[in-house]
Amino acid sequence: MSAGSDAAFFDQILDHLRQTRGFDFTAYKRTSLMRRVMKRMADVNVGTFEQYLDYLQVHQDEFADLFDTILINVTSFFRDTDVWDHLSSEVIPRIAAERSDGLRFWSAGSASGQEAYTVAMLLAERIGVDAVRERVKIYATDVDEGALAQARQAIYSSRDVEGIPAALLSKYFENSGSDYTFSRDLRRLVIFGRHDLIQDAPISRVDLLLCRNTLMYFNADAQARILAKFYFSVNPGGYLLLGRAEMLFSHAAMFVPVDLKNRLFRAIPKSNQRDRLLMLAQTGRDVMANPGADNTRLRDAAFEADIVPQVILDSSAVVVAVNTAARQQFGLTTSDIGQPLQDLEISYRPAELRSALGRALDERREVILKDITWSANGEMRVYDIVVNPMFEEDRSTLGSRISFLDVTKFRTLQDELQHSKQELETAYEELQSTNEELETTNEELQSTVEELETTNEELQSTNEELETMNEELQSTNEELQTINDELRNRSTDLNAANSFLESVFTSLRSAVVVLDRDYRVQVWNHRAEDLWGLRADETNQVSFMSLDIGLPVSALGGPLRAVLRGTQEHVEVTQPATNRRGKPFECRISISPLRRGDRSIEGAILLMEERSTSSS
Repeated sequence: MSAGSDAAFFDQILDHLRQTRGFDFTAYKRTSLMRRVMKRMADVNVGTFEQYLDYLQVHQDEFADLFDTILINVTSFFRDTDVWDHLSSEVIPRIAAERSDGLRFWSAGSASGQEAYTVAMLLAERIGVDAVRERVKIYATDVDEGALAQARQAIYSSRDVEGIPAALLSKYFENSGSDYTFSRDLRRLVIFGRHDLIQDAPISRVDLLLCRNTLMYFNADAQARILAKFYFSVNPGGYLLLGRAEMLFSHAAMFVPVDLKNRLFRAIPKSNQRDRLLMLAQTGRDVMANPGADNTRLRDAAFEADIVPQVILDSSAVVVAVNTAARQQFGLTTSDIGQPLQDLEISYRPAELRSALGRALDERREVILKDITWSANGEMRVYDIVVNPMFEEDRSTLGSRISFLDVTKFRTLQDELQHSKQELETAYEELQSTNEELETTNEELQSTVEELETTNEELQSTNEELETMNEELQSTNEELQTINDELRNRSTDLNAANSFLESVFTSLRSAVVVLDRDYRVQVWNHRAEDLWGLRADETNQVSFMSLDIGLPVSALGGPLRAVLRGTQEHVEVTQPATNRRGKPFECRISISPLRRGDRSIEGAILLMEERSTSSS
């Protein structure tokens, strides 16, 4: 099967899970998801996705094991202690001081509850157990019902509580043998519930949202949707805590970093959500003094030498001046001076100038046409065309100026900058994705290590049992060896007895046939083969009454029944017969019962002797 067709069956597995179990895994990273499914396939010894789809459809109890494999519930108390130290010393006191009313915390992807209970202990240490009971609500959510059931019980093994400081362990846990139960008073503060980060609405008005090493299992689109929900969920100025592998490079409009090392972010207030930065265009206006007549030629020369192509129009939109740059770039000539703008090609190419000119004059303001492309001398250029109305001192219209600002280099640099930004964002996203993938793999390995430790303990116990069994088997083997020797001796005796019986049957001049109670042939000696022309292997277990030989066997039914029933001990009958060579003869048949050691009848013995038939 090709990789493509097998991948199609992987999609069918995801669709099957969504339709039958309500779990939509399409938002999860495909490579990680596929790796987890393949791990489960290896556990049940299934080679392809097609076969595993069939396996899922047949074995309904496989869903629970598959979900346990996909939803890697790797968590612990005080995981990454420096993060919790920062929360305890900086964040929680600040939240408690800033909010005088109730405090709301949300642990998203809480697995078996260690993270939520860690928050409860820190809050109790900072503001007191009584204040926590009055002011605090902690929500802990996950999609794994099995993990939530364990979290609600709040019972943990000695290995689970290894990361808890000894003082907190003795203060907030009750020890019963090898198990530790979390404080009942604080347990009531934590509200557990199933919640799908993709499909379900978020919990609102949250002061601190903890979602550590959960986002990294989702693809980029799903992460964006989840973070948008988180932004809605967290109070303005509230906090978002992510895992070590998770960053917010492309979500700076919603969250700003507070402590990047510990992946702590703060929500930007909703009032600043929109981008309020506006592009301001600044244009200069020529303020011309009233020069003397001697400067006319100087002004004309400066206008002609200006590198910005310009066209000057009078109040009737008639061209009164065109500088050298405009003539070179747009093919204008001195003969175009004095012509109405609408009669010239430049009025509509490279851009529609007539409407822009009309708007500038009507609104008495500058009009800019952005990013106009034009091929000049075989080279593609980009212009911003600026139409400026010009006025007399009494604000009456004097004319207008059309300037063609060459922004080719600027646009090129802008495009390169945008491209560089996109590449940088892509690199950031790839780095983030790689980091998340490594963290995902690390958690998978951690889960595997825990499984291997458990398996190792089981194997050690099994090995001890096997050693005990090996000793028992060795003893049993010795007994079997003794029995085998006895059986070998008995087999030798049996072979000798069988050989003796075979010699007896061969040596008899009579044809000997032994039947069981169902008339099936058990013995057919050589004389019977010679007499009737059938070999022993052709008659073995075949009903004697169905044999086609030169003897009318149907006539023997009555005598056989009498012998097998025990009503007669011995019967002799004579029947005309024909041997295998076609020679007729009189056949004398002696029928005797075949008895067991308890004298019960298990068959019949037939002796057949040939008597010559005399000719008349």
